Amino acid sequence: MFYDVTIDGKSYHLELTRADEGWHCRLVAREVQIDAVLTRPDVLSLLIEGKTYEVKRERTATDMLLCVGSVRYAAGLRDPRSLQSRKDGAGYAKGPRKLIAPMPGKVVRVLAPANSEVNEGQGIIVVEAMKMQNEIKSPKKGIVRKVLATVGVNVNAGDVLAIVE
Repeated sequence: MFYDVTIDGKSYHLELTRADEGWHCRLVAREVQIDAVLTRPDVLSLLIEGKTYEVKRERTATDMLLCVGSVRYAAGLRDPRSLQSRKDGAGYAKGPRKLIAPMPGKVVRVLAPANSEVNEGQGIIVVEAMKMQNEIKSPKKGIVRKVLATVGVNVNAGDVLAIVE
């Protein structure tokens, strides 16, 4: 199976092959053996070259996040064989995109004010939740048309923080 994976704005081509002892994964011409177990919905336990990882998937209205330990990564997955992926592939970044708060917290910084140009994966707003600061990144290259969040204001999961066009 082949997939196009985007992690924090960086694209990778991933090839997965089922094997007796788990999965063979080829990522950027490097082959790795992976043992994966779905421990509960949206939680995957991985054994990669002798190291264990717990990966949690969080979905918002517009994005998918992967959490490995206390680190969050914006993630996207596209199966090139899928008709929907082929339809959406070229136009994925077209039109305005909303930045949604992935968790409740307090806005501590605005990194990119309204009308500033940003690249895909560039930080726009920092939200503090449970004493950890989480940088909310741009889903595409464009211009920050509107910043709806204000420094010092509490936000709820799902609140729109900014709009990138």
